[in-house]
Amino acid sequence: MTGQAIGSSSAQEAIGAAVDALRAAGVEDPRLDAELLLSEALDCGRAALVASPEAEVPAEAGRRFGEMVRRRLRREPVAYILGRRAFRRLELAVDRRVLIPRPETEMLVELALELRPGRVLDVGTGSGAVALALADELEGCDVLATDTSAAALEVARVNAERLGLADRVELLPGTLPENREFDLVLANLPYVAERDWPSLQPEVTKWEPREALLAGPDGLDAYRSFFASPRLATSFGHSTESGNSAEAPGGLPAVAVEIGAGQAPAVAALVRAAGFGDVEVRRDLAGIERVVVGRGDRELSPVGAGKPG
Repeated sequence: MTGQAIGSSSAQEAIGAAVDALRAAGVEDPRLDAELLLSEALDCGRAALVASPEAEVPAEAGRRFGEMVRRRLRREPVAYILGRRAFRRLELAVDRRVLIPRPETEMLVELALELRPGRVLDVGTGSGAVALALADELEGCDVLATDTSAAALEVARVNAERLGLADRVELLPGTLPENREFDLVLANLPYVAERDWPSLQPEVTKWEPREALLAGPDGLDAYRSFFASPRLATSFGHSTESGNSAEAPGGLPAVAVEIGAGQAPAVAALVRAAGFGDVEVRRDLAGIERVVVGRGDRELSPVGAGKPG
């Protein structure tokens, strides 16, 4: 498949050739990917492309399309090829420094919109997806986002500035900041088990940042550290003399974490041990237990409570 051949063809022919090549390479949804890539090459919407299948593909656009298809044949994700990914109402810049935002991660945003906290911490922010979506949709909410990757924080910072949300989201290195209190802590930490790594798609194992995915033999190492940290209790204005978060008193507001399939019982136990008496597990649209929520017995501060009057 060459750029010259694509350049002398119609959109329908170009897509057909790309679909055949992508399918042979094992790509999961070759037609959708081909349409997205050709839309990018032609600088038009996918709907317009589908509506005009006989439209000619100019030579230059054909060359761009051919190069993008070759990248996709190497199993590079479409989001990295395009340099962007939609997340709720936002379009985020993404590259190999950050994970590609998944639809199931929107569940963390939906929970926050349901609880309407005044102060939120987003741990493991990556591209900034959750934090920026909250800043965009939850007016008056103070949002702080952290990540242990300096490279990921740079991507999040670029997104915040480009979207005009830089003054709404504070970005800090690390995990749980010191001397800060929140009504809601959200976390999307690495949760892939080492034993599962070989079975994942090449789009994940060859291209996405390994350190943002793998978390020990059973995928729970990051969450064990997170829930065992004394800083989790102090993030809600509570602490214990022993420094053991399992002894934290009641009154914690809410924490919610995204997890992998089959991890809900173990993570729910970690949430309870951290002092959250009310634990709930929420399923994604595929029916997979995807988010574990822990609540204390204190009401959340209303939206805007964290801002000075």
